[in-house]
Amino acid sequence: MPSRSPLAVIHRQLDAYNAKDIEALLATYAEDAEQFMLHGPCLAKGHAAIRERFLVRFAEPDLQARLLSRQVMTDVVVDLELITRNFPEGRGTIEMLCIYEVVDGLIRKASFATGKKTLLTEDI
Repeated sequence: MPSRSPLAVIHRQLDAYNAKDIEALLATYAEDAEQFMLHGPCLAKGHAAIRERFLVRFAEPDLQARLLSRQVMTDVVVDLELITRNFPEGRGTIEMLCIYEVVDGLIRKASFATGKKTLLTEDI
């Protein structure tokens, strides 16, 4: 059985995100988990809404999250990531602060703050 520690759960969640494995990703979230913009509106509640939200992202061919730093305080894990995405205006990166609350081995709440977006120039 996989570790239920907050650190292990978030590590599995990030691996599933990068593998675009929706079932493995949802296995890290509680059935009634909630995702929010930091200090803002609810983005998704429950597995069905979280699945829909991530499947849209997983359709992007260049989607990849690179962990820049991670802090753990009891049941809260804070990741700073650099996400490579396919934006409407082109391929680029965006900074993302992800704050996860893990209870009983599952993510109960996640809040996200986006930072600087940078479009990547292609070598021609």
